Amino acid sequence: MDNEILFWYFVLLFGFSVLIGLVNLARTSKVKKLAKGAIEITPQEFLKLRKQTKGNRNHKGAMTKNNFEGIYILYNQTKNMYYVGQAKKVLDRVNNHFTGKGNGDVYADYKYGDSFTIKMIPLKGSGFSTLNSLEKNAIASYNSYAKGYNKTRGNKA
Repeated sequence: MDNEILFWYFVLLFGFSVLIGLVNLARTSKVKKLAKGAIEITPQEFLKLRKQTKGNRNHKGAMTKNNFEGIYILYNQTKNMYYVGQAKKVLDRVNNHFTGKGNGDVYADYKYGDSFTIKMIPLKGSGFSTLNSLEKNAIASYNSYAKGYNKTRGNKA
């Protein structure tokens, strides 16, 4: 009788592990699909566009008006490394990374000539309910904690 209980315990444990793996795979695929549909631009294109559309004291420009809540994925093409971040104002936060007010490692690599691309994903319409869960899943999808610039696996979801 004890062997039968032990057997079913391991069957349930294995089944639960497989289920968790499938859920994580689905979330990873979801983030990758969102990123695939996002526009990819270089920091140079981003900074030029930002400068052209920033506006002034008396008039808010398109970049200021269209700032959004979401995540951004910075990809160092030279080193094949990712950084994933979140912000209430994504455009402002991406700007910070390429002007020396964000992740110091990203900025140093950019400053010394590494090639980067930027993808931005709004929270609204992503299928995720919080920025933390979207960011955490993106960090896992791009393995940017173990093999990238992220120093944590993301904020608590």
